[in-house]
Amino acid sequence: MPVKILLVDDDAEFREELRAYLEEYEMIEAASGDEALRILKRPNEIDLVILDVMMPGTNGTEVLREMKSIDPGLGIIILTGFSSKDVAVEALKGRADDYIEKSVDIGRIREVIERLLDVRQPSRSPDLSGQKHKIARIKEFLERNCYKKVTLEDAARAVSLSPKYLSRIFRQYSGEGFVAYRQIIKTREGKRLLKAGDLNVDQIAEKLGYKNAESFIRVFKKLTGLTPSEFRGRRSRRAGRTKEDAQ
Repeated sequence: MPVKILLVDDDAEFREELRAYLEEYEMIEAASGDEALRILKRPNEIDLVILDVMMPGTNGTEVLREMKSIDPGLGIIILTGFSSKDVAVEALKGRADDYIEKSVDIGRIREVIERLLDVRQPSRSPDLSGQKHKIARIKEFLERNCYKKVTLEDAARAVSLSPKYLSRIFRQYSGEGFVAYRQIIKTREGKRLLKAGDLNVDQIAEKLGYKNAESFIRVFKKLTGLTPSEFRGRRSRRAGRTKEDAQ
Protein backbone atom coordinates (compact mmCIF):
# COMPACT_ATOMS: atom_id res chain seq x y z
CA MET A 1 0.00 0.00 0.00
CA PRO A 2 1.57 3.35 -1.01
CA VAL A 3 2.33 5.81 1.75
CA LYS A 4 -0.20 8.67 1.75
CA ILE A 5 1.05 12.15 2.55
CA LEU A 6 -1.20 15.18 3.04
CA LEU A 7 0.61 18.23 1.62
CA VAL A 8 -0.82 21.50 2.98
CA ASP A 9 0.39 24.67 1.24
CA ASP A 10 -1.38 27.60 -0.43
CA ASP A 11 1.28 27.74 -3.19
CA ALA A 12 0.01 25.49 -6.02
CA GLU A 13 3.32 25.69 -7.88
CA PHE A 14 5.25 24.51 -4.81
CA ARG A 15 2.78 21.65 -4.26
CA GLU A 16 3.23 20.53 -7.87
CA GLU A 17 7.01 20.71 -7.58
CA LEU A 18 7.13 18.74 -4.34
CA ARG A 19 4.70 16.14 -5.67
CA ALA A 20 6.96 15.60 -8.69
CA TYR A 21 10.03 15.19 -6.47
CA LEU A 22 8.25 12.75 -4.13
CA GLU A 23 6.55 10.67 -6.79
CA GLU A 24 7.08 7.43 -4.83
CA TYR A 25 4.44 8.63 -2.34
CA GLU A 26 0.72 9.21 -2.89
CA MET A 27 0.22 12.94 -2.30
CA ILE A 28 -3.12 14.40 -1.22
CA GLU A 29 -3.17 18.19 -1.52
CA ALA A 30 -4.86 20.91 0.51
CA ALA A 31 -4.53 24.63 -0.24
CA SER A 32 -5.40 25.76 3.30
CA GLY A 33 -5.36 24.61 6.88
CA ASP A 34 -9.15 24.50 7.00
CA GLU A 35 -9.28 22.24 3.93
CA ALA A 36 -6.66 19.95 5.50
CA LEU A 37 -8.64 19.71 8.75
CA ARG A 38 -11.78 18.77 6.82
CA ILE A 39 -9.85 15.94 5.15
CA LEU A 40 -8.48 14.66 8.48
CA LYS A 41 -11.87 14.78 10.19
CA ARG A 42 -13.22 12.30 7.64
CA PRO A 43 -12.18 8.62 7.73
CA ASN A 44 -8.81 8.52 5.95
CA GLU A 45 -5.52 6.67 5.44
CA ILE A 46 -3.16 9.64 5.85
CA ASP A 47 0.27 8.46 7.07
CA LEU A 48 1.99 11.83 7.34
CA VAL A 49 1.36 15.58 6.93
CA ILE A 50 3.69 18.18 5.43
CA LEU A 51 2.33 21.53 6.63
CA ASP A 52 3.36 25.05 5.63
CA VAL A 53 3.47 27.20 8.75
CA MET A 54 2.71 30.48 6.92
CA MET A 55 -0.66 30.48 5.13
CA PRO A 56 -3.64 32.86 4.84
CA GLY A 57 -6.36 32.31 7.42
CA THR A 58 -5.64 29.99 10.32
CA ASN A 59 -1.86 29.86 10.74
CA GLY A 60 0.15 26.66 10.56
CA THR A 61 0.90 26.29 14.26
CA GLU A 62 -2.81 26.56 15.14
CA VAL A 63 -3.63 24.02 12.41
CA LEU A 64 -0.88 21.77 13.81
CA ARG A 65 -2.44 21.75 17.28
CA GLU A 66 -5.88 20.98 15.84
CA MET A 67 -4.43 18.12 13.74
CA LYS A 68 -2.79 16.62 16.81
CA SER A 69 -6.10 16.81 18.70
CA ILE A 70 -7.83 14.96 15.83
CA ASP A 71 -5.09 12.31 15.54
CA PRO A 72 -2.44 12.42 18.30
CA GLY A 73 -0.29 9.80 16.55
CA LEU A 74 -0.16 11.58 13.19
CA GLY A 75 3.33 12.51 12.00
CA ILE A 76 3.62 16.18 11.00
CA ILE A 77 6.52 17.95 9.31
CA ILE A 78 6.38 21.75 9.47
CA LEU A 79 7.63 23.85 6.53
CA THR A 80 8.43 27.55 6.71
CA GLY A 81 9.53 30.00 4.02
CA PHE A 82 12.06 31.74 6.23
CA SER A 83 14.65 30.81 8.79
CA SER A 84 13.33 31.58 12.26
CA LYS A 85 14.21 29.98 15.54
CA ASP A 86 11.00 31.35 17.07
CA VAL A 87 8.83 29.64 14.46
CA ALA A 88 10.71 26.36 14.97
CA VAL A 89 10.25 26.53 18.74
CA GLU A 90 6.54 27.35 18.36
CA ALA A 91 6.07 24.44 15.94
CA LEU A 92 7.81 22.00 18.26
CA LYS A 93 5.73 23.23 21.20
CA GLY A 94 2.68 22.40 19.09
CA ARG A 95 4.11 18.86 18.84
CA ALA A 96 5.44 18.95 15.29
CA ASP A 97 7.66 15.92 14.63
CA ASP A 98 10.20 17.83 12.57
CA TYR A 99 10.87 21.22 11.02
CA ILE A 100 12.32 22.01 7.58
CA GLU A 101 12.90 25.31 5.79
CA LYS A 102 10.90 25.71 2.60
CA SER A 103 13.94 25.87 0.34
CA VAL A 104 13.55 22.11 0.44
CA ASP A 105 16.49 19.76 0.23
CA ILE A 106 14.73 16.73 -1.28
CA GLY A 107 17.27 14.30 0.15
CA ARG A 108 16.69 15.78 3.59
CA ILE A 109 12.89 15.65 3.36
CA ARG A 110 12.96 12.04 2.13
CA GLU A 111 15.17 11.17 5.10
CA VAL A 112 12.74 12.85 7.53
CA ILE A 113 9.70 11.17 5.95
CA GLU A 114 11.24 7.70 6.14
CA ARG A 115 12.40 8.21 9.72
CA LEU A 116 8.93 9.28 10.87
CA LEU A 117 7.27 6.42 8.99
CA ASP A 118 9.66 3.91 10.55
CA VAL A 119 8.85 5.23 14.03
CA ARG A 120 5.09 5.00 13.44
CA GLN A 121 5.05 1.85 11.30
CA PRO A 122 7.99 -0.28 12.49
CA SER A 123 6.50 -3.38 10.93
CA ARG A 124 6.11 -1.95 7.42
CA SER A 125 6.40 -4.83 4.99
CA PRO A 126 5.97 -5.37 1.25
CA ASP A 127 2.40 -5.38 0.05
CA LEU A 128 0.58 -8.68 0.27
CA SER A 129 -1.71 -9.61 -2.55
CA GLY A 130 -5.41 -10.26 -2.70
CA GLN A 131 -8.14 -10.34 -0.14
CA LYS A 132 -6.00 -10.88 2.99
CA HIS A 133 -4.16 -7.66 2.27
CA LYS A 134 -7.42 -5.75 1.83
CA ILE A 135 -8.73 -7.02 5.17
CA ALA A 136 -5.45 -6.04 6.86
CA ARG A 137 -5.84 -2.56 5.37
CA ILE A 138 -9.41 -2.28 6.64
CA LYS A 139 -8.35 -3.28 10.17
CA GLU A 140 -5.64 -0.63 10.10
CA PHE A 141 -8.18 1.84 8.67
CA LEU A 142 -10.53 1.18 11.61
CA GLU A 143 -7.71 1.48 14.16
CA ARG A 144 -6.53 4.75 12.64
CA ASN A 145 -10.04 6.23 12.53
CA CYS A 146 -11.43 4.88 15.81
CA TYR A 147 -12.61 8.37 16.86
CA LYS A 148 -14.66 8.79 13.69
CA LYS A 149 -17.94 7.36 12.44
CA VAL A 150 -16.56 4.87 9.93
CA THR A 151 -19.21 3.10 7.85
CA LEU A 152 -18.89 -0.07 5.81
CA GLU A 153 -19.17 2.18 2.73
CA ASP A 154 -16.19 4.30 3.91
CA ALA A 155 -14.09 1.17 4.37
CA ALA A 156 -15.16 -0.31 1.02
CA ARG A 157 -14.11 2.88 -0.79
CA ALA A 158 -10.67 2.68 0.85
CA VAL A 159 -9.97 -0.69 -0.79
CA SER A 160 -12.09 -0.27 -3.95
CA LEU A 161 -14.61 -3.01 -3.15
CA SER A 162 -18.39 -3.05 -2.98
CA PRO A 163 -19.74 -2.83 0.61
CA LYS A 164 -21.62 -6.12 0.21
CA TYR A 165 -18.52 -8.01 -0.98
CA LEU A 166 -16.31 -6.45 1.70
CA SER A 167 -18.81 -7.44 4.40
CA ARG A 168 -18.66 -11.06 3.26
CA ILE A 169 -14.88 -11.40 2.98
CA PHE A 170 -14.25 -9.41 6.18
CA ARG A 171 -16.14 -12.02 8.20
CA GLN A 172 -14.49 -14.83 6.23
CA TYR A 173 -10.92 -13.66 6.92
CA SER A 174 -11.27 -12.04 10.36
CA GLY A 175 -13.88 -14.25 12.03
CA GLU A 176 -15.89 -11.15 13.00
CA GLY A 177 -18.44 -9.03 11.17
CA PHE A 178 -17.37 -5.51 10.20
CA VAL A 179 -19.62 -3.81 12.78
CA ALA A 180 -18.55 -6.21 15.55
CA TYR A 181 -14.88 -5.59 14.81
CA ARG A 182 -15.44 -1.83 14.78
CA GLN A 183 -17.10 -2.14 18.21
CA ILE A 184 -14.12 -4.12 19.52
CA ILE A 185 -11.72 -1.37 18.39
CA LYS A 186 -13.82 1.37 19.98
CA THR A 187 -14.26 -0.61 23.22
CA ARG A 188 -10.51 -1.18 23.45
CA GLU A 189 -9.91 2.56 23.07
CA GLY A 190 -12.73 3.26 25.53
CA LYS A 191 -10.93 1.12 28.12
CA ARG A 192 -7.74 3.09 27.57
CA LEU A 193 -9.56 6.41 28.02
CA LEU A 194 -11.35 5.16 31.13
CA LYS A 195 -8.02 4.07 32.64
CA ALA A 196 -6.50 7.47 31.86
CA GLY A 197 -9.26 9.10 33.91
CA ASP A 198 -9.22 12.47 32.12
CA LEU A 199 -12.72 12.22 30.57
CA ASN A 200 -16.14 11.24 31.89
CA VAL A 201 -18.31 8.59 30.21
CA ASP A 202 -20.31 11.12 28.16
CA GLN A 203 -17.12 12.74 26.87
CA ILE A 204 -15.59 9.38 25.97
CA ALA A 205 -18.75 8.35 24.09
CA GLU A 206 -18.68 11.61 22.11
CA LYS A 207 -14.95 11.29 21.41
CA LEU A 208 -15.44 7.75 20.06
CA GLY A 209 -18.18 8.90 17.69
CA TYR A 210 -21.23 7.39 19.41
CA LYS A 211 -24.60 9.13 19.02
CA ASN A 212 -25.02 9.18 22.79
CA ALA A 213 -23.57 7.73 25.98
CA GLU A 214 -26.27 5.05 26.16
CA SER A 215 -25.04 3.50 22.89
CA PHE A 216 -21.46 3.44 24.18
CA ILE A 217 -22.52 1.94 27.53
CA ARG A 218 -24.59 -0.78 25.82
CA VAL A 219 -21.74 -1.86 23.49
CA PHE A 220 -19.13 -1.64 26.26
CA LYS A 221 -21.17 -3.84 28.60
CA LYS A 222 -21.91 -6.36 25.85
CA LEU A 223 -18.17 -6.82 25.18
CA THR A 224 -16.75 -6.53 28.70
CA GLY A 225 -19.60 -7.57 31.02
CA LEU A 226 -19.29 -4.23 32.83
CA THR A 227 -20.62 -0.72 32.32
CA PRO A 228 -17.90 1.92 31.78
CA SER A 229 -18.52 3.25 35.30
CA GLU A 230 -18.21 -0.24 36.80
CA PHE A 231 -15.00 -0.82 34.82
CA ARG A 232 -13.53 2.45 36.07
CA GLY A 233 -14.68 1.78 39.64
CA ARG A 234 -13.14 -1.69 39.67
CA ARG A 235 -9.84 -0.25 38.44
CA SER A 236 -9.94 2.43 41.16
CA ARG A 237 -10.59 -0.13 43.90
CA ARG A 238 -7.72 -2.30 42.66
CA ALA A 239 -5.40 0.71 42.61
CA GLY A 240 -6.48 1.59 46.16
CA ARG A 241 -5.79 -1.93 47.44
CA THR A 242 -2.38 -1.96 45.74
CA LYS A 243 -1.54 1.33 47.44
CA GLU A 244 -2.63 0.01 50.84
CA ASP A 245 -0.59 -3.18 50.38
CA ALA A 246 2.47 -1.10 49.50
CA GLN A 247 2.09 0.83 52.76
